Amino acid sequence: MKYEYPGIIILGPTAAGKSKLGIDLALRFRGEIVSCDALQVYRHMDIGTAKVSPAEKARVRHHMLDLGDPGEDFSAGDYQRLAREALNEIRSRGNRPFVVGGTGFYLKALIEGLFEGPARSEELRARMRKIIGRRGPGTLHRALRRVDPESANRIAEADSERIIRAYEVPLISGKSISWWQEQPRDALMGYRWLKLGIDVPRELLYQRINRRVEEMFENGLVEEARALLNGYPKYSQAFKAIGYRQVSDYFDGKLSLSQTMEAIQMESRRYAKRQLTWFRSDPDILWLDGRLEFDQIRSQAEIHITSFLDNSH
Repeated sequence: MKYEYPGIIILGPTAAGKSKLGIDLALRFRGEIVSCDALQVYRHMDIGTAKVSPAEKARVRHHMLDLGDPGEDFSAGDYQRLAREALNEIRSRGNRPFVVGGTGFYLKALIEGLFEGPARSEELRARMRKIIGRRGPGTLHRALRRVDPESANRIAEADSERIIRAYEVPLISGKSISWWQEQPRDALMGYRWLKLGIDVPRELLYQRINRRVEEMFENGLVEEARALLNGYPKYSQAFKAIGYRQVSDYFDGKLSLSQTMEAIQMESRRYAKRQLTWFRSDPDILWLDGRLEFDQIRSQAEIHITSFLDNSH
């Protein structure tokens, strides 16, 4: 039987405490962290993405952070390629990979691989962008719901690029992107994974989200967004993201500062709900009790990891 190198995945919704837990566990089990976050790959987006601090990065080696500028496209395919390279580097050093984050689609791309769908149509995409420009992304999202409700449930109404891709695929191929995603793909070989999720009751999670957003404003989110606007156009990746998008509306006079904070809190809660829906569909996740004190959650995780590693030899 071929040996599979053991790795740990720490997942869950935003504000569940994944980063802190991942760092502590990586220190305990000689690990390195591979971030699994679609926005933390961008430079200059630190406060609004709750990126780990320089001090935290100094404690444990991190990968998949600060790889591109906010004006650049960074796809799931880019993530898959670079994260797999990081895994193999970690393995070559004899260390333990800890994949930590909440972007379920990127995690699936990393472990299960990506589907081979039809090529993009720039002509079709240009027409869809015009529709979004005139009527907003909600119009195209409703159209997507008619042809592929499964994808529409998974994609946020404001996520223009993913809506465009999901709507483009059936128009080109006659089959939904959900169908394509079920086809055989280039799965990652040579690894065995323990998936640990942090399960925080919704009311407590929402309290944490609300407080995190308040802290982002206290730590300079508005100033960070202003600096991004000075360097990158409004259609860049940064201003499609929760937090930066709403602050941009504040700069345009569409929202007051308090309304901006409330809008970010509301959208973050919705995002957490979508994350949980995604992760709940995975029967391989062992859920940690997020109601407990941090030390107790860490102890739970350590027990699972120790047992997993003992059975990996």
